[in-house]
Amino acid sequence: MASSSSSPPPFLLRLLILLLHLLASKAQQPYINNAQLNCYASNASSALGYSCNGLSSSCPSFLTFRARSPYLSPALIAFLLSANTENVSRINSVSDVDPLPSDDLIIVPVPCSCSGPNAQFYQHNASYTIKVNGETYLTVANDTYQGLSSCQALMDQNPIDSRHINVGDVIVVPLRCACPTLNQTRSGIKYLVSYLVTWEDDVPTIAQRFNADYPSVLAANQLNEKSIIYPFTTLLIPLRTEPTAIASPPSPAPDVSPPPPAGSGGSSHKWVFVGVGIGVGVLLILGVPALFFCLRRRPQEMKEKPVSGSGVEYGALPSKPSSSPSPATPSPLPSSVIQRMLDSMKLYEFEELERATGNFGEDHSVIGAVYRAVINGDSAAVKRLEGNASNEINILKQISHSSIIKLSGFCLHEGNTYMVYEFADLGSLSDWIHHKKKMNDSYCLTWKQRIQIACDIADGLNYLHNYSNPPYIHNNLKSSNVLLGQGFRAKISNFCLARPVGEEEEGGMNQLTRHIVGTVSYMAPEYLEHGLITPKVDVFAFGVVLLELLSGQEATFAGEDERKRGLFLWAAIDDVLSGEDVRRKLRGFVDNCLRDEYPFDLAFAMAELAKRCASNDAASRPTMIEVLVSLSAIYNSTLDWEPEDLSRSFSGSAIYRR
Repeated sequence: MASSSSSPPPFLLRLLILLLHLLASKAQQPYINNAQLNCYASNASSALGYSCNGLSSSCPSFLTFRARSPYLSPALIAFLLSANTENVSRINSVSDVDPLPSDDLIIVPVPCSCSGPNAQFYQHNASYTIKVNGETYLTVANDTYQGLSSCQALMDQNPIDSRHINVGDVIVVPLRCACPTLNQTRSGIKYLVSYLVTWEDDVPTIAQRFNADYPSVLAANQLNEKSIIYPFTTLLIPLRTEPTAIASPPSPAPDVSPPPPAGSGGSSHKWVFVGVGIGVGVLLILGVPALFFCLRRRPQEMKEKPVSGSGVEYGALPSKPSSSPSPATPSPLPSSVIQRMLDSMKLYEFEELERATGNFGEDHSVIGAVYRAVINGDSAAVKRLEGNASNEINILKQISHSSIIKLSGFCLHEGNTYMVYEFADLGSLSDWIHHKKKMNDSYCLTWKQRIQIACDIADGLNYLHNYSNPPYIHNNLKSSNVLLGQGFRAKISNFCLARPVGEEEEGGMNQLTRHIVGTVSYMAPEYLEHGLITPKVDVFAFGVVLLELLSGQEATFAGEDERKRGLFLWAAIDDVLSGEDVRRKLRGFVDNCLRDEYPFDLAFAMAELAKRCASNDAASRPTMIEVLVSLSAIYNSTLDWEPEDLSRSFSGSAIYRR
């Protein structure tokens, strides 16, 4: 009897439950409160997302994002966040491809809806492909997406174990957004903005930037005037109208005195400061690896040296080297150059490479002077070069990108340089689109694979032109210098003709050379005729590679009269896309092994893009960032078009069976 007398009556319990339900439906969202840093703690619901407690299960919402390399245009930011490029450009009053000043705060309109496990949380889903070794759920959430997601949310909504993430893995990124609650809607709130908190932010200044009501911002995030906010977190900003382009934050007034205590007659609003102590810890966690990465990529002083020969990378078709060893000669590299290289690369012993390649035996031969090796259990490609290879080594040791072949080390022996690269299992792109009979395989690259390969190449070139330090011009792009790894992911190789973009070019002048080397059918007219070298020579060559992917034809194909423009593939596309019956001519131009398993409108868009890239006039060619944006749009449309049943199974290792 005593226990029953202490329990509330059943009707009171029902009333309490009803009140709790009503309060929950009107409650605001709890601030994440720095929980995003502890990925393996018991998941706090605030780290998993904003609860579905709004008046509607879906709504238009807004994210924010700071322009940072490589996401420095509205189009690339929209691509990363799976947003509409036109909407991003419109609301920020900027062009979709124009570069943005670093750290500009961009508003990104997105649809927000209840999603995730059991539809518990509001979110907008993006998709991200792991690009480099060492990326984790924490770095993707805090670095790449700047805190728009959390490692807990990524772990909760992806089947890949957080400790076994590999390059090429595609993950879902739930981005934090929310819809207005009943209370907010009644007070006239129509939109919620997910604002990215950064260093030295405070709630009053954030509210002022959005012309939002300070108390309503506190209420929307269940904060009070003494609460602390942290970097890599989001703050919900309730608005009655759509946000507009965000102005820079106002400069703080000097000598701001602490507010008077409550009841003293002054304002009771208190500044809400970023948690500096924990913030410094975040900086140490994320900043030390970033500092190490930057130091590893620090540009080295490099003198241009004349390059001789075509220097074909592995995967291309070089002539077979002499089987007799080179006579003993001094090292082809100066000692000072060797010392700089040793700072970031491994110097292999020749005997180690002999063992790894079976004494450079025929059964290890891939093509020409390239051999497959097994080093510490991993496959590698060893290429033998005669003479000085310092230019290529100097470049590859400074750059790191998933679409560029990785050089792990080298060996100097009897006047030869032995380069040790990552192994691209599927060989060269040229073999796959031009030499099917030689490969003894009738496999045809699908439309999706071709677009993915084109995107990878464009991504690598865009990195070289705009984000490597210093920027580089490849100057020898062709399908035989594009290698394919697992999943047909493309990697650019052969950097022996590459050169840094000169400071004089950045000021509007150009580089000239009298030493014209390379493959004529990929050469831009200004380079072939005048030795003029700019990033646009890479754009021209990329246009030719696009046409090879589209048509399956060689860059130079046979013609009855060599004086005809049709001798070169880049010239043939002009005839295809001009005159009458373009549809019939383009269908005849597209690789016949595709049959009808491709979207014609996207093939036309790809052909138009290739034609622009391979324009005779360098000024008419797009930049690589514009090319990447266009190809990304084609790729996204391809994902919507291509049915899963068109995919074909294939074991790429057959290419190396002897």
